[in-house]
Amino acid sequence: METELKLSLYAAELPSLLAHPLLTPTGDTQRLVNTYFDTPDLALQQRRMAVRERLAGDQWLLTVKTAGQSQNGLSRRQEWEGPTSPGALAFDTLIDDRVLAAELMAMRPHLKALFCTDFERQRWVVAQADAQIEVALDQGRIHVPGTALNEPLLELELELLSGPDSSLMALADVLRQTPQGPVGLTPSDASKAQRGMALWQRA
Repeated sequence: METELKLSLYAAELPSLLAHPLLTPTGDTQRLVNTYFDTPDLALQQRRMAVRERLAGDQWLLTVKTAGQSQNGLSRRQEWEGPTSPGALAFDTLIDDRVLAAELMAMRPHLKALFCTDFERQRWVVAQADAQIEVALDQGRIHVPGTALNEPLLELELELLSGPDSSLMALADVLRQTPQGPVGLTPSDASKAQRGMALWQRA
């Protein structure tokens, strides 16, 4: 179960945010290249699910995210992720829900790559009261392969590793107050998959 708070910000505010004492020294940085899949009739979108292949360094990962709840930027949903080979889409060995795994395996021959995200992720693990929270700053772009369609990607994600959900909002409030002045971290309910799908539908 993944619980996270997604926050949008302006590029002009980045220097102030990165000067925050909780985000110094510079976090670990990794490039993440992601391809999202769906059927021609968008069966996954209709179920509010996402299937993604990710290249992280030299490792390929397959991720499945189910429909969840998202309100004021705070989302909670089931997620499975594990090592894969490009194009394998081996849902039967990834997912421990046998019914869902069988449904996705039946869908697999019809899945095609729709859009990609390509970004650098800076990552920190921060203690907030009784919680441990992963802070991830993503900077890059969303694009539709074979077209000129693309848009910038800049967002901050706070993922709860342990502790109460309320810690995410509390940490967001702390991060808004930087030595260089307040930054406007705005809760966002739009996932990368939703934004990519909206871009793909313009093709």
